Amino acid sequence: MDALRQIDGWSAEHAAAAVVRPGGVVASHGAHGQVFRWASVTKLATALATLVAAEEGALELDEAAGPPGSTVRHLLAHTSGLPFDEGPPLGRPGERRIYSNLGFEVLADHVAARTEMPFSEYLGEAVFAPLGMRAELRGSAGSHVFGSLDDLGRLAVELLRPTVVAPETLAEATSVAFPGLAGVLPGFGRFDPLDWGLGFELKDGKPEHWSGSRTSARTFGHFGGSGTFLWVDPERGVALACLTNREFGEWAKEAWPALSDVVLEELE
Repeated sequence: MDALRQIDGWSAEHAAAAVVRPGGVVASHGAHGQVFRWASVTKLATALATLVAAEEGALELDEAAGPPGSTVRHLLAHTSGLPFDEGPPLGRPGERRIYSNLGFEVLADHVAARTEMPFSEYLGEAVFAPLGMRAELRGSAGSHVFGSLDDLGRLAVELLRPTVVAPETLAEATSVAFPGLAGVLPGFGRFDPLDWGLGFELKDGKPEHWSGSRTSARTFGHFGGSGTFLWVDPERGVALACLTNREFGEWAKEAWPALSDVVLEELE
């Protein structure tokens, strides 16, 4: 696919991108075997593992977890009140959308306690192994999965056609949790509302979204600070996965939507 060649102009030491359909990767470009740090795209895998734990009965989404008054659902939806990194809560659970790496680390500790195994091990058994992924969690459950484009492509297929969780579970996770809450999308500014699902950022009605102008309002996914992203458009039945090792900045705010739009234009 010619559109994917845009990543060659991103001034990243390494970059790789893939277009994914429910049946698998249909086009790719770049170093697909290179291992990258996924940065906050990690949260998609962590969220999926949490949903598996809920389906297995190891935990419930509405059980207490995190600061007083918070639940697993609050942690997944960035509404627990916890700050971006270390520190005390900035508000009461459910009041506003506060994007929180700390919240996902607290979430992982909770899943580990309920499943009685280290979270990295549970993530491997619940998500990576069943999907044939070689990715690994090497630190924070919010930002330190390391894996290849091949791995991210397999995750994209799962999010287009779920197998490790029921379709109904994924549908709930990719619908708005705690509607109407305002918040700040890192790098893009304040949105009111800032719609989010259970670990999945939702495009909905956001103007000038990082997934471009051609993706549907049902698009969900995540991006990361190391120049990584995965969006999934269930309405169009397509996903776009991208991994780089160039730190997020103004370049990405222009490059990502441009790539996304050209990819969908070429598909059409």
